[in-house]
Amino acid sequence: MTLSKSFFKVMNSNISHKTFSYNGAEAATALCGDQMHCIITPSAGLKFKDQVAAACEAAGHLAEYFRMVPIFKRYFLSDIANQAALLPQEEQCAVSVIQQPALCGSKVVVWIVMERDADFTLQADGVWADSKGRIIQGDSAVSGSDSAEETRAYLNRFSEALKVRGGNLADHCLRTWFMVHDVDRNYAGVVRGRNEVFAAEGLKEHFIASTGIGGSPAGSLVAFNAVADLSVKPEQVTFIKGATHLNPTIEYGVAFERATAVDYPDFRKVYVSGTASIDNKGQVVAVGDIERQTERMIENIEVLLREAECELTDVMHLLVYLRDIADYEAVDAIFEYRLPGVPRVLLLAPVCRPQWLVETECIAIRRKNEAR
Repeated sequence: MTLSKSFFKVMNSNISHKTFSYNGAEAATALCGDQMHCIITPSAGLKFKDQVAAACEAAGHLAEYFRMVPIFKRYFLSDIANQAALLPQEEQCAVSVIQQPALCGSKVVVWIVMERDADFTLQADGVWADSKGRIIQGDSAVSGSDSAEETRAYLNRFSEALKVRGGNLADHCLRTWFMVHDVDRNYAGVVRGRNEVFAAEGLKEHFIASTGIGGSPAGSLVAFNAVADLSVKPEQVTFIKGATHLNPTIEYGVAFERATAVDYPDFRKVYVSGTASIDNKGQVVAVGDIERQTERMIENIEVLLREAECELTDVMHLLVYLRDIADYEAVDAIFEYRLPGVPRVLLLAPVCRPQWLVETECIAIRRKNEAR
């Protein structure tokens, strides 16, 4: 393992952000205690199969070096129809595969979450569970005539997976992702299906942190992933509003929390939903201006994190979604200035409202024994 000379920086005592270079791949990592998030980017000059091999080799080196095991992987592909079959067919953790081309030029980029001493095992239908009561929903297949029916099927099946283990969506599901083919056409169906299931499940006082974004799954209109924790009690969870800068999502008919903070004995984890350039009236800020939208979006994320008693320096990774490939360099430069070293990938993935040019999600972790 060799450390890239181009970057080595510990942004604060809470998280160590480092970039490692391998033959054919670069791995940006964020380490906090027994948890690590990494974005692995193979060299754009390699063939696809060689990019996959380089990414897998880098992931293996990281796991061995840090003595961790992957608990979740997401492969971002540029052409899922031709590439999905060339990915590893036997994985040891929950996996997500989606066509959201990385704008750095690589045909595949991998986001991986690793932990020390994790013991997740495959249950059924892409569900992985561990001995602590945590559940991760990887990719699975459902049938449906439209995006609303697929969304209902995904949520109802995940709800049943929680119920058979003594949990439920309202109390134990912490984070969801919906990647939607042709988001401008099909996102309304996702919203309708989600709202119907949430109403039936008693989700009225609060919702679930979530991202709904453009992306092409293999063989369906919607891809769904989720994280739940059956050990979590209501008093451990705080729903973050950011009311000075953002409005409640229910005001424009969608049901998700802006962010959710979960307190564990030794750390706080904050799931920040897909966040765009919006104000507390629900209006788009800086229509048509990608630089100002990016700045406002980061400001909104910072407000959410501070309400959760965290900072931008506590961010473990960034998934940045762009509607227009031409905006890549401008947005990447702003992130490099505001959050240098934080693992990130910029993806071609239209946001659910056409006037939003950029959206970002993240996870932040603050260890409780660290001084503020």
